[in-house]
Amino acid sequence: MHKIFKTWKICSNNVLIEGLQKYLEIISTHCISTRSICIHNNVDNFSGRTDLELWTNLVSVLAQGGPNTEFALYEASQMLDSGYKPNDYSLFHLVRASVDLGRVSYCQQLHSYVLKSGFVSSVFVSTALMGLYRRIDSLRDAHKAFGDIPQPSVVSWNSLISGYVQSGQYLKALSLFLELCRSDIYANAYSFTLALAACGQLGLLQLGKSIHSTIVKDGLECSVIIANCLIDMYGKCGFVEDAIRVFNEMIDKDIISWNSVIAASTRTGNLELAFGFFRQLSNPDTISYNELINGIAHFGDIEDALKILSNMPDPNSSSWNSILTGYVNRNRVPEALDFFSKMQSEDVLMDEYTYSIILSGIAGLSALTWGMLIHCCTIKQGLDASVVVVGALIDLYSKCGQVKISESIFSSLRKRNLVTWNAMITGYARNGDLTKVIELFEELKTAMDLKPDAVTFLNVLAACSHNEISFDKAVRYFESMIKDYVIEPTVEHCCSMIRLMGQRGEVSRAGRMIYELGFGSYGVVWRALLCACGACRDLGVARIAAAKVITLEGDNDYVYVMLSNLFACEGKWEEASVVRKFMRDRGLRKEAGCSWIEVENVALYSSIVT
Repeated sequence: MHKIFKTWKICSNNVLIEGLQKYLEIISTHCISTRSICIHNNVDNFSGRTDLELWTNLVSVLAQGGPNTEFALYEASQMLDSGYKPNDYSLFHLVRASVDLGRVSYCQQLHSYVLKSGFVSSVFVSTALMGLYRRIDSLRDAHKAFGDIPQPSVVSWNSLISGYVQSGQYLKALSLFLELCRSDIYANAYSFTLALAACGQLGLLQLGKSIHSTIVKDGLECSVIIANCLIDMYGKCGFVEDAIRVFNEMIDKDIISWNSVIAASTRTGNLELAFGFFRQLSNPDTISYNELINGIAHFGDIEDALKILSNMPDPNSSSWNSILTGYVNRNRVPEALDFFSKMQSEDVLMDEYTYSIILSGIAGLSALTWGMLIHCCTIKQGLDASVVVVGALIDLYSKCGQVKISESIFSSLRKRNLVTWNAMITGYARNGDLTKVIELFEELKTAMDLKPDAVTFLNVLAACSHNEISFDKAVRYFESMIKDYVIEPTVEHCCSMIRLMGQRGEVSRAGRMIYELGFGSYGVVWRALLCACGACRDLGVARIAAAKVITLEGDNDYVYVMLSNLFACEGKWEEASVVRKFMRDRGLRKEAGCSWIEVENVALYSSIVT
C-alpha cells in the first residue's frame, strides 16, 4: 500500500501519545479480548490469524464506538499497510468510524483505497463515503461517489437527496427524487418525506399533490411520519384546508401532527383556527406554544404574544425570537431593541438567529453605533463566525456605508454560504461599487457546491443598469438565469430589465416583455415602464403604462406627476396644465420623501417635500 495511511498516523500521533496511558488502563480494566492490541508497526503481531478474523475483531470495536475507536483505526491502518485485505463490511465500518471522528483526510485516503481495490462497486462502502462528503458539505464529491455505484440502493438515493435538501438545494433534490421514481428502485417512505419537504420549501403545490397521490397509491398514507410531512407541505404552500383534511384522516396522531396543523393555520394568518387546535391539546409542548406565538407576532397583536410567552412553562430562544422578529418585521425597531435588552436582563440564551434578527432591524435604520454594540455582543458569545450572523453584519455595515468593514468580514470567512455571498454582492451594489458586483458574481459561479440564485441575479442586473456593461451582456445574464440556472424571473427581475431597456430607448420591447413573462396584472411593472418612458421621453408608451397603473392601482400621484413632467419636457404645456388641475381637483399631491439619520446614537426622522 506504500504507506498511504501515513498522513493519518502523523495526524493522530499526538492523540496516541496523550491517550496511550489512559487507553492501556482501559484495556487492563475491561480486559478487551475481542481483538489484538498492536501499538507498534510489527507485522508479527498479526501472524497466525486470517484476514477475516483480524478484521472481524476490529469491526466489533469500530461498531461499538467509544474511547477505543481511535486506536482501532490506528490498528486498521497498520493492517492495511501490512497487506491485510478487508471485505466491504469491514471497510464500511472503517469509513463510518472515520467520519464519526471527523478524520476527513483519512477518509479521503480510504476513498483512494476503495477506488484502487475495486470496492467502489459496494453499495455499503460508497454510501458511507457519501456520508463523509455530506458531512463536510461537499455535495459535488458525494454526487460523484453516488455516480460510481453501479447499482445504487434506495439508501444511496436517499442519502444524496437528503444532502441536497439539508443544503437548501431543493430543486436538485426534487430532480433526483424524480430520477429515483423513474429508475428500477422503489422509493420508500423516507424518500417521500424528503420530496415533500422540498415541495413545501419551494411552494410547489401541484408536485406535492402528485406525490401525495403516489403515496396513497403505494398505501403509505397511514404512516404518521408521512402524514405529518403532508400537513407541513400543504401548510407551507398556503393550503390549510388540505392540511386539515390530512390531519382529520389520521388514525394515530402524535404531538408533531398537532404542531404541524397549528403551524399550517398560523402561516395563513388563521389564528382562531390555530387556537382551536391548541386548546384541544392536553399536553402542549414548547413547539406548540412557539407556533402560536410566531403566528400572533406576525398576524395578530404582539401584546397577546407577550402574554402567552409570560405564561408558557418552558420558553426557549425561539419563543423570544418570534416576538423579536414580529417587532422588526413591523418596523418597530425601538421596541425590538427594548425587548432585546429585556432578553439580556433575564438571561435568555441568545442564539445566532437572535442576533441576525436584531441586526437586520438596526440595518434598516442604518444605526451604526447600535450595530457595532451588537457586533461586540456576538464576538463575546463566539457567534461572530456564524454564517447567519455574518450575513446580517455584512448587510448592516454596507447599509451604513461601511463597505470596507463588510468586505473585511467577508474575506475572513473560512466557509461561505449563498447568503453571505449575496449579502456582499448586495453591499457592493448598494454602495455603487458595481464593478465589484460583477467580479464577485463571476467568482461565485466557480465556487464549489454553490450557484447564484434569484437575489444574486437581481443585484447583477441592477449593476448592469448603472455600469459600463453592454446591454447585450445584461440580456445574456438574464437569459442565463432562466436557461442555465432554471430560475423563474420575478417582478423585481422584470423591473430591472425594464430599466435597462428604458436606457436604450426600447420601451416598446419592454412592454412586450411584461406580457411574455406573465406580469401584465402587476401595477409595479407598469410603473417601472412609465419611469423608463420618462428617461427616453416616449409619450406613446407612457400613456399606455399610465392607464395600466391607474386601472390596476387606482389614482396614483406618481402617475400624474410623471405624465405632467413628460408633457412639460416635450413642451406640451396645455396637457401638463390639465394634469396638474386634475390632481388639484381630486386632492392628489406628491407624497413627501423621508429619510432616517443617526446623530449621537439617536435615530432621527426627516421628511422632504419636492
